[in-house]
Amino acid sequence: MGPMESISEGEFQELLRTGFKREAAHLETREAYGTAVELPYMARWLNGEPDDLAWLDEWCATLREHVAAGRSVKRARIVSEPLCDYQRWSHAIAQPMVDAGEDIRWAPRHALGSALVTANDFYLLDDAIAVFLTYTGDGMSADRLVSTDPDDLRRCRAAFDAVWSLTVPHGVYQPV
Repeated sequence: MGPMESISEGEFQELLRTGFKREAAHLETREAYGTAVELPYMARWLNGEPDDLAWLDEWCATLREHVAAGRSVKRARIVSEPLCDYQRWSHAIAQPMVDAGEDIRWAPRHALGSALVTANDFYLLDDAIAVFLTYTGDGMSADRLVSTDPDDLRRCRAAFDAVWSLTVPHGVYQPV
C-alpha cells in the first residue's frame, strides 16, 4: 500500500461531486454505521415514525447530475443475514437513491465464498483515485485516506468486481 493522504469531509464531498468523469464504485463492508446525519433518522424509523427522506435530496440531486452527464455511481453493500437494524433501515430508504440513478446492490456475506475484499470501505473513482473510509468501533467516521498508488487501485478494482459479480440488485434483493 502506497502513501496515503488524509482529506477532510468537505474535500471528500467535493470528490464525490466532481472527482470523476466515468464511474464511482463504492464498496461497503460494515454491518452498521453511526453517521451523525443518519442516526436520528434511523431512530425514528425504528420507532415507526414517518420520514419524508428530504434529507437525501442533495445526494439524490448529485446522483441525477452524474447520470445526466453519463457518469455511473455503483454501491455494493456486503451484509450479513438476517440483516441488522441498520441494514434493514438502509434497505428501506434506498429507493430514492436508486430512482436518482445510483446502482445499489446487496451482497449477502455468506454468498461471497472465497472472494477477497479490503478491510476498509472505499470509493474508487475512475480507477484513478481510491478513497478509503475508516471508522471507529461504533461505526462513526474516523478518516478518509486517498491513494493513487497503482497497486491500491488494482486491489480495489479486483475487490469491487469480485463482490459486484455476486450482488443482487436493490429492486430484486429481499431482506432476510
